[in-house]
Amino acid sequence: MERLVRLTAEQWAKIEPLLPKPTKKGGRPPKPHRPKVEAMLWILRTGAPWRDLPSAYGPWESVYTRFSRWSQSGVLARLFAALSRERDDEGYLIDATIVRAHQDASGAAKKGASRNRALTRRSVHEDPRRR
Repeated sequence: MERLVRLTAEQWAKIEPLLPKPTKKGGRPPKPHRPKVEAMLWILRTGAPWRDLPSAYGPWESVYTRFSRWSQSGVLARLFAALSRERDDEGYLIDATIVRAHQDASGAAKKGASRNRALTRRSVHEDPRRR
């Protein structure tokens, strides 16, 4: 079972006006934006390579081409900027990372430790126990 990204009608209603309108320059008519946007979101959400795009979204080459063109022309930057202005209070990121140093990392003399500790910056050829 593939976990596909499908936009709701409400989500698509917010995104669609921010995308470029299809132009009639001749040739084949352009494919609709919605499946391509869903495919782009799938790639961005999973971090998968373009070639691993599920076949339900269509050929990966056409999705990549549209993604590349929109990236270079600034369409995606404007889209993400507009969507980021709308706060929905759906998700927050809290980073509670704590990095602790080992007790020997402070460099202070320990109780009962020998006084001829090796210096932190010594030559490779120096004897650490020689005074």
